[in-house]
Amino acid sequence: MLHSIIDKLKTDKTLSDNEFLRLLTECDDNALQYIRELARETALEHFGNYIYIRGLIELTNYCKNDCYYCGIRRSNRKVERYRLDLEQILSCCEQGYAVGFRTFVMQGGEDTAIKDADIARYVKEIKTHYPDCAITLSLGERSEEVYRSFYEAGADRYLLRHETADSEHYGLLHPAKMSLEHRLNCLHVLKKNRFSNRNRYHDRYARTNHDSPAQRHTLYRRLATSNDWHGSLFVALRYSFCS
Repeated sequence: MLHSIIDKLKTDKTLSDNEFLRLLTECDDNALQYIRELARETALEHFGNYIYIRGLIELTNYCKNDCYYCGIRRSNRKVERYRLDLEQILSCCEQGYAVGFRTFVMQGGEDTAIKDADIARYVKEIKTHYPDCAITLSLGERSEEVYRSFYEAGADRYLLRHETADSEHYGLLHPAKMSLEHRLNCLHVLKKNRFSNRNRYHDRYARTNHDSPAQRHTLYRRLATSNDWHGSLFVALRYSFCS
């Protein structure tokens, strides 16, 4: 029975190598149903029976990267480019706040024309005008110093996703200058700089046929290193099995 392993994952937020492999390779319908039930309990425990709505502010669709799957990749000459200024950003917040949004997500490509100091200034301005609102940033890979400056400016969360646990597969999706190792290191830097300690960082695990159970298990082990997850690893496992 896998139930004891699933219970351990819920309690300890991690498993041994062999336990992770068993869970990833031996999960049957009965175990999957148990995972769903506990995942629902975990969600209700932390979020209650509520739906949280976030207002997305698309800061820019310029990007220095050329990820092959992305519609705003650098080499796409057909997309109509734009970037918002501070006045436009605050106007978005004003409209969102009026209809009840209390979290704003400022996201966009890695636009070199918008300086890191500008982003920190935007965060401070939003916090000044709407101090009861949370701010999430999703602006790609940055240095540790820059992530820290965003946090100190008032950003509450940072959204950074990885696409696969397989570095070879990652290479099929991105130019050679980008690497899965660097992407995952950014996640650890975010944790180190208290984004995850104060408000959990987010990552979306996109299961693909390229990723073996061993690769998925290794990635889970690497990321599941603290209790700051509040069960999000458990929920991530649920969706990995369901995909």
